[in-house]
Amino acid sequence: MATIGVITLEMRLDESHSLKDKRHVVKGLKDRLRNRFNVAVAEIDYQDLWQRGLIAAVTVASDRAVAERTLDSVEKDAAETLGPLLVEATVEWLG
Repeated sequence: MATIGVITLEMRLDESHSLKDKRHVVKGLKDRLRNRFNVAVAEIDYQDLWQRGLIAAVTVASDRAVAERTLDSVEKDAAETLGPLLVEATVEWLG
């Protein structure tokens, strides 16, 4: 049975002064995670707020250990990329 893992990453973008500023950060992170870790990534909330962002990355694996390693890597990369802008990371498991 496949394991599906979802990590949500909440960002606080205090230096953002427009939706364009925010989009630059969010899109950059989404593209980076998608390309580096082969995960599906989407902005899932706060689309109309300049200084908050919430994205989710999803992985599917045949084994939970593989999915855990992938999501751990995603979280570490996001933390390194965003630094203090990353407010919270939460992992959920489906299946």
